Amino acid sequence: MMDRTKRLTLTGRLLGLLALAALVLLWWPRYDYGPWGRLAALVSAALFALLGLRFIPRWVDFWSDTPLPAAADREEPPAMGLRIFFSLWCLDLLILLAAWGLRAVLGHGGSFTDTLSFWRCTDSQHYLAIAEDWYLSDAGLDRVVQLVFLPGYPLPVRLFRLLTGDYLTAGLLLSALCFAGSGVIYYRLLRLDLPHEAALRSLVFLCLLPGSFFYAAPMSESLFLLCSLGCVYLTRKGLWLPAGLCGAWAAFTRSLGLMLAVPMIMELVAAAVREKHGTKLIPRAACILLVPLGFAAYCVINYFVAGNPWQFMIYQAEHWGQHLGLFFNTAAYQAELAISTFTDNPHNFCGLWLPNLIYGLGALALVAATVTDLRPSYGAWFIAYYVIAIGATWLLSAPRYLMAMPVLPMALGRLSDKKSAKTALLILLTLLWLLYFLAFLQRWQVW
Repeated sequence: MMDRTKRLTLTGRLLGLLALAALVLLWWPRYDYGPWGRLAALVSAALFALLGLRFIPRWVDFWSDTPLPAAADREEPPAMGLRIFFSLWCLDLLILLAAWGLRAVLGHGGSFTDTLSFWRCTDSQHYLAIAEDWYLSDAGLDRVVQLVFLPGYPLPVRLFRLLTGDYLTAGLLLSALCFAGSGVIYYRLLRLDLPHEAALRSLVFLCLLPGSFFYAAPMSESLFLLCSLGCVYLTRKGLWLPAGLCGAWAAFTRSLGLMLAVPMIMELVAAAVREKHGTKLIPRAACILLVPLGFAAYCVINYFVAGNPWQFMIYQAEHWGQHLGLFFNTAAYQAELAISTFTDNPHNFCGLWLPNLIYGLGALALVAATVTDLRPSYGAWFIAYYVIAIGATWLLSAPRYLMAMPVLPMALGRLSDKKSAKTALLILLTLLWLLYFLAFLQRWQVW
């Protein structure tokens, strides 16, 4: 007779496949995509199905009393945290210098100070405007719709401006500090499960993911990464209250911070099963509730600024055409747009639609291949994050959203255990990083 674990695994797999198949069948007649768009959607759905099939047995084991893998040897080289912090700080500065030098080579003149202003070219301008003037309800449309950008990043920029005297410098300094701090926490999180060399390898991949130059920009990515990693690390250490506070600020910084409740819940149930201390369940669950409260605070700001706690959703729909959709529909329209711009608009093809499509499908394939080697709470975090981040109906920033998902470099680290694989991945990622950076400097619609 099939044991309980196998029954749960089989049931979970069957229900998951049926749900995904139902979504695809309902979606199929609603859109008039060509064959390449439909093929991209089917590939996306198939990769997601593979990810789910490989993840569910790990999930079932994680929520059983099966012993977890032993912790790694946590001894580390002297001053490792300080060395990581200083290295990533220098990398941040190197990115700014490289932008200045490469823009000069590409024919864009100006001093280093002038080039720093170039970093306002994306959503940075909105974050800095909010830091300076807060949200406005009686200005032009371009300023009013800035309500869709969450306040978790502009508020500390406003404080840092007291030190620098300039909002742009304050944003760059804040991002540099958060990026460097994120590296330290990421290394410590990895060391809970991995030896030093493997943890360091994943940290290198974090820095080499195409689009990671956005960590140097005056945007929310570095702060969001810092808060997200802090939340997961503190959860793993059993420090639930500070973990919840970190998750709350992440959700106050980006709506995807809400997905941090997923790994926290995964760890909560796993701990409850193994510790069998029911008295700890309620206070820990209360700490998890801090995460959505961070986003609720943003909704309150919407109410006081615009009279509607959901006003940001209206602006997203009316101004940017953004709704929450299906991730495989995103693959379909991005494939269609990549094909349509291949000859007519090569800049949009190279800088926008092709990177978005490759990142979206590549991330699924990467995690599907390695999810059995990852901690199940990380796999669940990625799945929830991916469904929401890639489900947007007009997605321009898939690389930027996904490079801030720390599970991806973990997966790359697991793929690179062999020296040959490590070398190949380092070369490939370095090349892709440089190409994407050049597209960004040329303003080929890299968002």
